[in-house]
Amino acid sequence: MERREPMEYFPYESPRAHQEEFIRIVDDVVRNGENAIIEAPTGFGKTISVLAGVLPHAKEMGYKVLYLARTHRQMDRVIEELKAINGKSPVSGVELRSRKELCLHNYLREYTGDAYTAMVVCKNLKKSGKCPFYENEKKKKEEFEEVARFFLREPSHPSEILSYAETLELCPYDLTRKVAEKADVIVASYLYMISPGIRKAFLDGLGLQYEDLIVIFDEAHNLPDQTISALSDRLSIHTLNRAIKEADEYGENEIANFLSILGRGLEILFQEKLSNRDVHETPIQPELVFSHVLSVLGINARYLVKTLNEMVSVGDSIREDRINKNEPPRSYIGRTGEFLLLWLSLIGRDDYLFLMTRDRGLSLELVALDPSKALGFIKDVQSAIFMSGTLTPLEAFRDVMGVSNARLRKFPRMIKRENALVLVAKDVSTRGAERSLEVYRRTADYIVEAAKIIPKNVGVFTASYEVLQGLLSTNLQVRLEETGKAVFIEKQGVSSKENDLMVAQFKAHAKANGAVLLGVMGGRNSEGQDYSGDEMNGVILVGLPYARPTPRTEAQVRYFEKKFPGKGRYYGYYLPAHRKLVQAAGRVHRSAEEKGSIVILDYRAMWSNIKKDFPDWLKEGIKPVDLARMRLYLRRFWANGR
Repeated sequence: MERREPMEYFPYESPRAHQEEFIRIVDDVVRNGENAIIEAPTGFGKTISVLAGVLPHAKEMGYKVLYLARTHRQMDRVIEELKAINGKSPVSGVELRSRKELCLHNYLREYTGDAYTAMVVCKNLKKSGKCPFYENEKKKKEEFEEVARFFLREPSHPSEILSYAETLELCPYDLTRKVAEKADVIVASYLYMISPGIRKAFLDGLGLQYEDLIVIFDEAHNLPDQTISALSDRLSIHTLNRAIKEADEYGENEIANFLSILGRGLEILFQEKLSNRDVHETPIQPELVFSHVLSVLGINARYLVKTLNEMVSVGDSIREDRINKNEPPRSYIGRTGEFLLLWLSLIGRDDYLFLMTRDRGLSLELVALDPSKALGFIKDVQSAIFMSGTLTPLEAFRDVMGVSNARLRKFPRMIKRENALVLVAKDVSTRGAERSLEVYRRTADYIVEAAKIIPKNVGVFTASYEVLQGLLSTNLQVRLEETGKAVFIEKQGVSSKENDLMVAQFKAHAKANGAVLLGVMGGRNSEGQDYSGDEMNGVILVGLPYARPTPRTEAQVRYFEKKFPGKGRYYGYYLPAHRKLVQAAGRVHRSAEEKGSIVILDYRAMWSNIKKDFPDWLKEGIKPVDLARMRLYLRRFWANGR
């Protein structure tokens, strides 16, 4: 087959600065079966560049391009770029969403929350003939195939497939997967590849091998936290107690007895380990969880495993029964059995921390310490591309994520020097020893004054919710409202839908008097959102978002120190916080022409060992200020408007 040039897949009139170099690096990497770690600034055009780079070789050799992102917004953006490419060179693509989002069956949509339960429910509804959309799929096989071929002509958003499927009364999830079987590009969430169980089901369902794939990780700075989360697990005592009740309800007397004795043993452990109310989590020897039940029942480890496997099997039966009764398809017995089997299987592993916690009620937690364990498959794919605007230093990302055979490339900033103002307050900090009502009041003075001067919308991102609450205790919200701007406060635990609605309202104020958004660094609004035009002219960053020195933080540092001697605290504690700050700072500049001011309210940001992890555009022009000088610099900077 004739070799195609990568610029044939670039759909726009002319590339921006450095885009063609990015594209040719990616093209070369995938042809040589290498990996790449690339940092390119906000507004560079990374999505279209990486697609133009991978598609020529992928199309020539029949590789499937798997484009992974964190948020739906990022995934939708990929489909938009594929549509643009398709206008120039034929390419097919589809975006995968969860069963719940791509299902028309009311029962599944109402009662399932997690991917595993949705999969079980879907399987049972199909098996029992209770899914009319699946039944139609079998009856209208030719029509189903024809619709799938239609969506291979042009990349499509999930809403487009959902609309067609609803009109034809076909299963949108199955239709999407049918398109994915032959599509050049599949766009999906990270979880499709970083969660071992989901990855296996996904690849098996499409008949794919690792060797068939070129994998792209967008916004890859998220990967360390996302992989740790995917590999970790938690079981609350509330779930265990519900499992005992469920066992009684279903007449599973042996399981009820086993769980009751296990629960009593855990109560004793909690009293012993967490008797001090100031202690929220503590590491435990994992064997202790089972010692009481083994002793009382006089059973051995082999019988223990048999009992736990039986609980998983009973859980599956209970879910099936509840589906038949049109009740929520959960099983506390099954969930408890699955968690305890995992806990048991990980005993002796040094890359896991076994915890007892009380933060959200008494719980057992399995905390993964090695994010690279989620990416072991990378060695078998044709090529993996990791890209973000915040990966500095690239060598650290390579080490932590275990990416071998990788080319590293960092592209220069696009932001014009005159369009960026970076100020650091000399007299405030969120260092633990310095936190006081007086310091919070002084910090609030900076925030209010900056919000007055910066036109339209402003983002205020704090080191933690604790710091945010400290600021709010100074009457900050009322003082900000007195500036004439609306105030929006990010809340913990709200759904994505509620948060997106709040952010949309915040953005809408950019067309009026402006607004202030209060949130945290590392949160969804300081990383997962795009703000254009006047939607965020300035950000105020309060403190450095270092993790609390908890047992899990210290265990992470010890693990990395063992794996990377001399770098444990840097990799496990300092660097993740610096990246969160840089991500939040990046909200103000979505293109080289956009003007934005950044105020960092923590004098430690001027320290060389911290500043070295900042991108060039952020550290080159840092100016130390007090309150009066901040006002002066901001007024000069914004004198001519945006």
